[in-house]
Amino acid sequence: MPGTGLDLKELGADPAALGPVGKKRAEDDPLKVIEGCRHPVIAAVNGVAVTGGFEIALACDILLASTTARFADTHARVGVLPGWGLSQKLPRIIGPSRAKEMSFSGRFIDAGMAEAWGLVSHVVAPEALLGEAIALGTDIAEADPVFLQNLKRLIDDGLGGTLANGRALETTRSAEWNRAQTPQALEARLENVFARGRKEEA
Repeated sequence: MPGTGLDLKELGADPAALGPVGKKRAEDDPLKVIEGCRHPVIAAVNGVAVTGGFEIALACDILLASTTARFADTHARVGVLPGWGLSQKLPRIIGPSRAKEMSFSGRFIDAGMAEAWGLVSHVVAPEALLGEAIALGTDIAEADPVFLQNLKRLIDDGLGGTLANGRALETTRSAEWNRAQTPQALEARLENVFARGRKEEA
């Protein structure tokens, strides 16, 4: 998913393209669509993800990258403040110092650096990227979809507050979910876990 996001040529010709502050329509924000998805969203970055495209990648649950991927935040060079969450998400993912380095300088980082900084989960050859994304998605899809929706929401809601609030949220929601489980269902799922482990060891 190479991308640059905001059309700077359109902005130069029509400053109103940014829209009044605080009056953007929800449907104009692609991140709302991604973040509102109940299922896990995997980004497979094969090329350059810059500024708005970078923000879209950050909205996904899991980032994979090919060895040719590069990432940059050029908001400072263009003179437009981030509006799709980059200023808040990037520091939480790679730390404030590294995030400020990227955002203040506009420098690109390559896939290896992105992996070392924890920005992406895995780096693979370009020809293997799609297969890796599909394989990961297949593994994820083996879990109960309703459970995944609840787990994703728990993680995201927890990250929206303090650690203490997140822990309290986890305690409440886990108690509600776990009370609804039956010993038979849990035993069957556990056996599936063991069977999968034995298959991977073979």
